[in-house]
Amino acid sequence: MSSNAELAGQTVLVIGGTSGIGLETARRARAQGADVIVTARETDRLHRVGLELGASIAAFDATDVDRLASFFGELPRSIDHVLLSGPGPCIAAGGELRVEAAFRDMAAHLALALHVARHARSALRSDGTLLLLGATGARHTARSSSSSLALGAVIQDLALELAPIRVNLIAVGFVDTPHAAEVLGDQLAARRESLRASLPIGRLVNPADVAALAIHLMTNGAVTGARFDIDGGQRLVEA
Repeated sequence: MSSNAELAGQTVLVIGGTSGIGLETARRARAQGADVIVTARETDRLHRVGLELGASIAAFDATDVDRLASFFGELPRSIDHVLLSGPGPCIAAGGELRVEAAFRDMAAHLALALHVARHARSALRSDGTLLLLGATGARHTARSSSSSLALGAVIQDLALELAPIRVNLIAVGFVDTPHAAEVLGDQLAARRESLRASLPIGRLVNPADVAALAIHLMTNGAVTGARFDIDGGQRLVEA
């Protein structure tokens, strides 16, 4: 545990916390003294994360609305912070219209965020936080930008409706995660090389960068209703 354990005595729930940004945020929260609850669909990986972090775990598909409601209803105690890592971007299948992919993306991301907000309201302490993850909508993440635009439009309303609980959106560009590797496949190396050469920060954004921001937003009690872009300047060079 860090000598400056800002989350000591608090409980952090990470929905989708077995890889990438979710996992790194869970690790950082644990290092900052928090009790951690991690949920995910994949049971084996979830058990490994639970053992690594000494975390409570729950295996279920967060897009199952009834199961999500049951999970929040069965929590044994109030929680302080929720990070919804959620599903990755939807990729259009061959021959599928982009608008069809956008509708699937909206259902997978926006609806999930709203359901989590509804149930988290009664589970979170009054000085707690709800953090949502989205995408910046840069050119190479166009298929996930529809949900991010929608999340950006509702984040202020959610912050007012859930107040004094704080609600913020973290919008990311390319982050070097296992999900990115899965989506890009044999294009991954070229994408990494291109971004290293073009990003103003001169390197790739990694999960630790995003997790550091997430922890900051959990501990900064003055920030709500805001969107934070963390993409290494990707939106500037791919506008």
